[in-house]
Amino acid sequence: MDILEEFQRPVLTSFSALNDCTVLLLNVTAVTVTVHLCRNRQCLKVIEFYFPYGNVPIVTALVSDEVEFERVIEWPDAGVCCCSDHQQAMAERASLSSMLVQSQSELPSKSMKDSFLEVHLPLGSEPLLREKYLTFHNTVRFGRILEDLDSLAVLISYSHTYNPTLKKSPLSIVTALVDKIDMRHHVIYPDCDIKFTGHVTWVGRTSIEAKMHMSQYRDGAYAPVLDATFVMVARDPENKRAAIVNPLKPEGPEEEKLFQEGEANKSRRVELSTASLLKVAPTAEERKIVHSLFLNTLDNTTVSFRSRVLPPDSVWMQDAKLKGLEICHPQERNIFNRIFGGFLMRKAYELGWANACSFGGCRPSLVAVDDILFQKPVDIGSLLLLSSQVQETHIQVRVHTEVFDPLTRTHNTTNVFHFTFASDRPVPNIVPETYGGKARHRRALHLHYEIPPH
Repeated sequence: MDILEEFQRPVLTSFSALNDCTVLLLNVTAVTVTVHLCRNRQCLKVIEFYFPYGNVPIVTALVSDEVEFERVIEWPDAGVCCCSDHQQAMAERASLSSMLVQSQSELPSKSMKDSFLEVHLPLGSEPLLREKYLTFHNTVRFGRILEDLDSLAVLISYSHTYNPTLKKSPLSIVTALVDKIDMRHHVIYPDCDIKFTGHVTWVGRTSIEAKMHMSQYRDGAYAPVLDATFVMVARDPENKRAAIVNPLKPEGPEEEKLFQEGEANKSRRVELSTASLLKVAPTAEERKIVHSLFLNTLDNTTVSFRSRVLPPDSVWMQDAKLKGLEICHPQERNIFNRIFGGFLMRKAYELGWANACSFGGCRPSLVAVDDILFQKPVDIGSLLLLSSQVQETHIQVRVHTEVFDPLTRTHNTTNVFHFTFASDRPVPNIVPETYGGKARHRRALHLHYEIPPH
């Protein structure tokens, strides 16, 4: 939850006599809170509170009793205050709920060509745009590409659900899962134009699968770079419950094949979700792998299971970690006043790449992206904790993100990311030391070798 919203309730209580005013918190530091009192979007006063203890978790208690006033600034001619136009737009979106249907049969079927989009990214012809995508090695930032893919998947989904009789769509379409991104070419040239194409390939009742392809213009032709599959979900205008989308009608054998692949992908995702070691015991083959890993770390000079040694050219899994923190600023929000999913993917990828880089002592190249799960939305103002872990030697990296609430001291998982990198030099073997580490190692083996879970 946005920390500013946590301050707003007690501050508003302390000004209960001004019940026709709005309290807008503009800034929070270690020891001060700056508050605007507004009426009809006109700024009346600016008040700065001073907190002698400088401790954020205590601030909410101090607001209504021990607060010392440092400054009160009269501001009658401030004009229109900086109250959020976005929140007003969200309130207007709530009225769109009446446009939602109760049954999929009420919506017309769409074809795959109805959602087809082609988007060009002129990196080669526009140097100013190219600057945004460059790394310090003069290569293309793949995190930026992830942001573009996420935006395109949303746009494709809205194209599928487009209703020409409505001025605004009542649907809130968000990313639920990045099923897979396969790199067909491991080099993205910074001075060549990029083309994205994509369309809907499968539709459920409230979910949409979108496939996208990225190619780059080089030597007089477009060459494929990657293939991506995203799963989107439709929500009501306030993003509180599921909403129904148009059915998809395949046309011809090629589209029918794509649709059946989408059905198979759905079944595979359901199977994988039930195969977690948190739900089922490992198979005989998996137990054999885990036992072999355990035996390789025993000290042969002792008879104790507690004496563990690291095999040659190896690294303990817990020593192959990297962590990061992001403060989620409003500049990264989407139209639903939550943090843009592409931004989360970019930050997770960059941390995962740095983790693989430090582990392998090289500049790794991306091979694939698997199973990016969007479990919970991230609110503006959240403290986002990112934890990257190398799980398998090839280099399989898992990035876990969670939101930390400093007021309640609680952690909530928001996303899980899986990246596969390749190295041009030998890298150490990853050795899990705990059962949890072996479980993550087993998951990485499934992703790399496509071992069936059962």
